[in-house]
Amino acid sequence: MTDLNILGISGSLRAGSFNTALVRNAQKHAPAGLSVSLYQGLDQLPIYNQDLDDDENLPESVARLRLAIADADGLLIATPEYNYSIPGGLKNLLDWASRPAASSVLRHKHIAIAGASPGAFGTVRAQLALRQVFLWTHSHVVVKPELMLFGAAQRFDEAGNITDETTIDLLRELLTALHDQIRG
Repeated sequence: MTDLNILGISGSLRAGSFNTALVRNAQKHAPAGLSVSLYQGLDQLPIYNQDLDDDENLPESVARLRLAIADADGLLIATPEYNYSIPGGLKNLLDWASRPAASSVLRHKHIAIAGASPGAFGTVRAQLALRQVFLWTHSHVVVKPELMLFGAAQRFDEAGNITDETTIDLLRELLTALHDQIRG
């Protein structure tokens, strides 16, 4: 049986992003039977504009995004929390990916959600907002475990490696749950 291909999407553009580091750690700590790749086009997506969403006008960056999601067996989305919600760039990515609604590449896609934040609440509200979006797209979101990494600055070293074994174990559990849900 071949490995499942998981596309990791960080909702942060920051060079030292804890969420991008979380996806990179998922690559290192993925359980057997699962490989994780990092999507790297968030900063190339134009603001969603329905006038561009057709075969003649579709931006190449959007076509690449949709193809990457379609080719993946599942997604791991790591989001920061901005203003009690998801960052605008990630919402924009989801707007492009969710169209057209009836045949969206997110429709029935298996998705695990995680997030890291320096604050005390992790990314609780951002993850709730993502779950609302994925209700609309009919995506299959992993329910548990939840990975809402708070105090992120104390859980990563300067190279972006997770230093906390409990967090590594929780990340592995989340990826295993995604694997099992896909293989279901």
